[in-house]
Amino acid sequence: MKIWEVVTGANAVVAVAYFSIAWIILSRLTKTQQLRTNKLGLATGLIFLTCGVHHGTHAVHMLIPSFGIHDAKALALRQSWHWESAAWDVITAAVGVYYLSLRGTYASVLRGAQMFEDMKVRQRQALEINDNIVQGLTVAKYELDRGKDDRSREAIETTLRKARALITELLGERESEVELGPGDLRRRTGATVVEPSRSSE
Repeated sequence: MKIWEVVTGANAVVAVAYFSIAWIILSRLTKTQQLRTNKLGLATGLIFLTCGVHHGTHAVHMLIPSFGIHDAKALALRQSWHWESAAWDVITAAVGVYYLSLRGTYASVLRGAQMFEDMKVRQRQALEINDNIVQGLTVAKYELDRGKDDRSREAIETTLRKARALITELLGERESEVELGPGDLRRRTGATVVEPSRSSE
């Protein structure tokens, strides 16, 4: 096999992978009406689209003489490659296919998250935990202290529902791009429950 044939095949694979990734990202941003608001997602999709065009153009250009069309530039392009550059194109193709296989983890881009988590995101999450969980547990304790077991139980159940909803929002809904499988969040150590001190009884 000639070097240009390897390069052409690798560039074709890169183009298909990159076009597929761009389509996945941009189509979902369009579906969720985030094209104007999710700048990170839009830029990511456009990067893959333009890179796909670049690699696809190389592949098509080198294939032109194979269809009986004499193109001096295409023939010169075939001769310009060497095995080192061909190897990099093969590696690029492999990386592109691997990235495409990870399409189930594109949620951080599709949901408009920043590339790196910033302080505002952490503050919002802390406020949601305080509003939905801490305050609910406070109400439950208050009702328990008053001897209102039924109302305390109701507050605990409500807080548990809110906690599940919050965790689902943070980690991904069922059947979403970031759906968790069994064992994905396995703890390094077992959970412990602190028993009340006997001196406080």
